[in-house]
Amino acid sequence: CPCTLGSEMSALRTAFKLLLLAAATVLVVLLLRHWMATKQYVFSREDVAKLAKQYAGQDHEQAFSKVVVELRRRYPGHILPDEDLQWVFVNAGGWMGSMCLLHASLTEYLLLFGTAVDTGGHSGRYWAEISDTIISGTFRQWKEGTTKSDIFYPGDTIVHAVGEATSVQWSAGTWMVEYGRGFIPSTLGFALADTLFSTQDFLTMFYTVRVYARSLLLEAGTLLAEAGA
Repeated sequence: CPCTLGSEMSALRTAFKLLLLAAATVLVVLLLRHWMATKQYVFSREDVAKLAKQYAGQDHEQAFSKVVVELRRRYPGHILPDEDLQWVFVNAGGWMGSMCLLHASLTEYLLLFGTAVDTGGHSGRYWAEISDTIISGTFRQWKEGTTKSDIFYPGDTIVHAVGEATSVQWSAGTWMVEYGRGFIPSTLGFALADTLFSTQDFLTMFYTVRVYARSLLLEAGTLLAEAGA
């Protein structure tokens, strides 16, 4: 029957297109993984944690000022200037905090983070490794598959591995230095979802996207300058 034959051909074309799409997706993922495994990074988790730990227990605003000054000295051209630094609310996974982005590229970010009120929720599950070194306050983490939580204090560094999900809780006055490494655009869905579908605070979303774009432009300019040197 011509009708049956036509339906079968249409189904085969659809299956072939889906197969091509799946193959292209796998290829892109493999290329991204290879690129991230072989590229040179600006920062290291250990160096960031060691720097932040020097100021653990101090007043967080003073500590943050010292961290920014030292980062600019160590990594010239990679930290946003003062006029672009801005504390921006973050609503994600049921919790609410505030961040001040210092550096961002496609594969790294560095920011100051914390909360002035008690808050908690889901950590998110990322294609990136995220580490936080506590300056003040306390952070509680409940790992997937366990029945007990752990509490971390100033000077401690918490590492959130690629693909890991936890329950997280910050006490009021908890502030930390955060470093992320991986495919950073993959984290934006979680970071912006609550803003888009719950709070509908589109001004905060604009601030978030704007500061990320500024960071990307700064990093691109620095890389071009270094390549031409």
